[in-house]
Amino acid sequence: MMIPVSNIPTLQNVFASCERAVVACSGGVDSMTLSFVAHRIMGDRVTIIHAVSAAVPHAATERVKAYAAREGWTLRILDAGEFGDENYMTNPANRCFFCKSNLYGTLFRVAGGAQLFSGTNVDDLGDWRPGLKAADDYQVRHPFVEANLTKADVRALASSHGLDDIAEMPSAPCLSSRIETGIRIDVDALAAIEKVEAMLADRLNPGTLRCRVRFDGIVIELDEATLGRLSEPMRGELAHDIRAAFAHMPSATVAYQTYARGSAFLKDTLK
Repeated sequence: MMIPVSNIPTLQNVFASCERAVVACSGGVDSMTLSFVAHRIMGDRVTIIHAVSAAVPHAATERVKAYAAREGWTLRILDAGEFGDENYMTNPANRCFFCKSNLYGTLFRVAGGAQLFSGTNVDDLGDWRPGLKAADDYQVRHPFVEANLTKADVRALASSHGLDDIAEMPSAPCLSSRIETGIRIDVDALAAIEKVEAMLADRLNPGTLRCRVRFDGIVIELDEATLGRLSEPMRGELAHDIRAAFAHMPSATVAYQTYARGSAFLKDTLK
């Protein structure tokens, strides 16, 4: 999909309207593209901030560091502190509100009056995202929303700048999103999820992959084509290695299902 030409000046105007800015960069498609474009337009007037925690994959942090070194970004890495927030750790349906409140609150304190930017795009507005309320609380602006850019537009924008590795990167929400609503966020579980997803990505090269922790056990969600290639012996072999990664959950079962977006999120059952 081509980006509507009329939207590009709008995006440039967003950056031009700010003397200084801070971009919250998670390492995903949207925030990486926003960081790249904002730096190209604003130069040293923009600071890229990446928050690290047990819920952020190491690969995302390494991606941000690599781009910052290559592109000359002013980069700060910090801990936003959500793992010290009991409201977040209990994993309610609005967990993202507490995550983003900690993130944007921390960024607001270190920004020194600079405008805060997020990589939210217009597709995100059609979903129930409590984190957007936290963004409103800290006057965070969403340049892609102001320019009316969809996820496909953001990918096209990345591609137009030669960022094919970013443009083609699958969506990857934080590791805590793999833990079913109501199950307490656990650092050991997050580490196991990251390990299992890396292992399965290497062995299966799936189109889509999620390792979910649910009340009834560990569920590996895969795209239909990859799931269809899994023989029973292979499922058993993988399950053995998955249980080894989840050694802190010795009684957990392992099941395989077709990927369903947000399937660990129980908005309708827990508030």
